[in-house]
Amino acid sequence: MVPIERSVFMDCLDEFRNFKKDDFEADWIKVAECRFGQVYQVRLKGQREKCALKSFHTTSKYLFNASNIAKVKFKYIASIYGLCSEASAVVMEHMSNGSLNNLLASHTLMWPKKFQMIHEASMGMDFLHSMTPPLLHLNLKTSNILLDDCLHVKISDFGLIHWEEGMNSKLFVEHLTVRGNISYIPPEMFSQCPDPPGTTFDVYSFGIVMWEILSQQKPYAGCSMTTVLLQVSHGKRPCVEVIPEQKPRECDQMIDIMRQCWDQDHRKRPQFSDTVRNTEALSKVLKFPGPIQCHKNGEEGQESEYPWLVFSSYNALCFKFTDDHHGKDSILSLLCKKDFGSFRKSVQREHVYTQFSGEKSLLHYTVASRDVESVEHVLRLGAEVNCMTARGYTPLIIAVLHRLHDIISLLLEYGAATAQGDEDQWTALHFAAQNGDDRTVRLLLDKGAVADAREKAGWMPLHLACQNGHETVVRLLLSRLSEEAIGEREAQGRTPLHLASAYGHLNIAKLLLSKGADPNAADCSLSTALHLSAEEGHNRIVRQLVKSGVNINSADSIGYTPLHLAALRGHTGICRQLLLNGASPDSKTLQGWTPMHLAALRGHEATVVQLESQGGCVNAGGENGWSPLHLACHQGELEVVAKLLAAKADPNVSEDSEGWTPLHVACTSASLPCVLHLILHHADVNAVNSGKVTPLHLAAQHGCMPIVKALLLNGADRTLMDASGSTSLDVSQRCEKWEIVELLQK
Repeated sequence: MVPIERSVFMDCLDEFRNFKKDDFEADWIKVAECRFGQVYQVRLKGQREKCALKSFHTTSKYLFNASNIAKVKFKYIASIYGLCSEASAVVMEHMSNGSLNNLLASHTLMWPKKFQMIHEASMGMDFLHSMTPPLLHLNLKTSNILLDDCLHVKISDFGLIHWEEGMNSKLFVEHLTVRGNISYIPPEMFSQCPDPPGTTFDVYSFGIVMWEILSQQKPYAGCSMTTVLLQVSHGKRPCVEVIPEQKPRECDQMIDIMRQCWDQDHRKRPQFSDTVRNTEALSKVLKFPGPIQCHKNGEEGQESEYPWLVFSSYNALCFKFTDDHHGKDSILSLLCKKDFGSFRKSVQREHVYTQFSGEKSLLHYTVASRDVESVEHVLRLGAEVNCMTARGYTPLIIAVLHRLHDIISLLLEYGAATAQGDEDQWTALHFAAQNGDDRTVRLLLDKGAVADAREKAGWMPLHLACQNGHETVVRLLLSRLSEEAIGEREAQGRTPLHLASAYGHLNIAKLLLSKGADPNAADCSLSTALHLSAEEGHNRIVRQLVKSGVNINSADSIGYTPLHLAALRGHTGICRQLLLNGASPDSKTLQGWTPMHLAALRGHEATVVQLESQGGCVNAGGENGWSPLHLACHQGELEVVAKLLAAKADPNVSEDSEGWTPLHVACTSASLPCVLHLILHHADVNAVNSGKVTPLHLAAQHGCMPIVKALLLNGADRTLMDASGSTSLDVSQRCEKWEIVELLQK
């Protein structure tokens, strides 16, 4: 999120911001809906990043608790920015890839990504449970696990459900089942136990989530609520046998952890701290693939900027042999039972030309069955090798998706067209490149596959291989591409070097640069590869780009240089590297923010120190004259305030339009430590803004007794009147802050 506009600071009279509808651009995009409300994608006016606005049909207790929940900050927890009371909504961090629930239904994930998601979710839950007292989720399910640009996990909607005073387990279970949570409720809650839920409740729910990730199916599908209740009460759990057979050895250990989490005896379930440690050990064994994006994400009318980069489209390519209303002795049932001998004896030429649901042919099903002899038999009976499903998938694409190399070779021998694409113009080579399947890539290229083929968003196979970090595939593709193709852009203007740099693939970035890739190529937002790598914190790639002669001070479409982005994200080492190589420490964005402003806004103390030591100005004026100290006080970032003041930041600088000093802002934010630091550095306790409002007026308005006392002890004049003629006593009476009224009357 970029520095918020001037109106944000002036509208925000509380520490927790209450957004107005007018703060957002007009085009609200609905991305999800449930029985309790809707989720919209919104954008703050003039801002770089999107937000999510989650509205509730009725006033929710979640809204009342949102200011406390917003204080929970962690890498794997979705952030809350504030409220929008006009819409009965909370304003949250935007998660571009939606919920885990949707992803599991629309894409088949590779095992390393599954393990990574389980580990990250366990870290998010461990953080909630490590608080004092533990913050229980009680609503943990795949629809409340959100995914960012790179499919990293963030826990959402914690604090939404509470055990109320006088509630029993029956009422609580009813409350949960209304939300569709029956599959995630532990067995002890179905008893008449009067005890409120504890941390083991969430551990059980997490066990079910693990099963969903590993199996990519829904628990107790088709079962009634009563059936689920009875099965769980008697120790039944989702079937482990449905987890795919082709799994790594480590999956058995992951399944053991899952079984411990859903143990019938809640006392035997592990703490999340143990689960974090165990899942981390397993995740490290499997090498994580590169960052993954979703394009075909299953959301109506919504597509992300990048093509989908997971293993296969689950809904499009899930061949259910029973869907076509054939009896158990049908041709399809023989494939389903893997009775391939009987299948080859029974199949007739008329079967080959039969079209099943979704325009699938018998050849599609036979390829999906993975039996080479059966595929060859169907081809000999005259099957059209390039037939397509309704979504445009050919038998070759299906074979490529499942890495069926013998079948791929066979289809190619029978004339499978390597250039034929699906409905999104993805060719077999695109799918092989995204999967890092270098053997298939070589096969396809040797059979004439077009190396620079483009899908509808302009992505070449090289783009996909670079983003996913498949170096061997990149080398194969480069051997068949011209030098000009290396710099080709997709629809958003990003080159293969942009993608390798954004996702931290150093060897690929080096390879592209050695082949003549332009380090100064800019995408549609004028971002270079250096912008992307600096923002994501890829220190070694930044160093490589700097060596290649990249323009360190190039600005994107809203004036951000790589140094701005590194400062915003708190990548201190990258800031140091950029500054030592000539980055301007005081360059300004279109809103007037310097890197120092952004680091102060986000509370990156070490980055502030680094910028100041390399010549960054601590008193630089941003939009409307706001200094870094103003921003740090607004956010209540005590350590940053202390570092800025130690570096001679002016505690009495006033912003241009209304004359607010940092002390005014600190009083508005009710940050006593910041107030005390400012006073210690000779901030004027009687400073007045354009409305003649003093810090004491603001402290009285917000009812912060310690700040009022601190101001009075340091010479604040209680007789000063604002432009309306009100003293601080008048303000406290009007706001019904009676303790302060009593203090000011003494």
